[in-house]
Amino acid sequence: MPISTAPYKRTYAHTKKRGKEGFVTCGFCGKKVPRWKAFVKYKGFRISDPTLRKQIKSFNVHMFSRKIYVCPSCARFRRIVKPGKSVRKKHLKL
Repeated sequence: MPISTAPYKRTYAHTKKRGKEGFVTCGFCGKKVPRWKAFVKYKGFRISDPTLRKQIKSFNVHMFSRKIYVCPSCARFRRIVKPGKSVRKKHLKL
């Protein structure tokens, strides 16, 4: 699953009522954010060296990946999403 498309708009995109909206914790700063506002990032462990991958049998090493929710401020800071349109225009006018 790809990272959220950027630039993003801070709009409430739901069309129907969904009851009480759940909160998730940001994986970097620990801030509580509504689930619809958070971005999803997958963190994991992978062996990229092909020679090492051949030597190690797959059942000996567990390749894990976990789902992390990221708040909008951390997502911008860590470049998971691009900053908003006004900030990009400001940097282009240099």
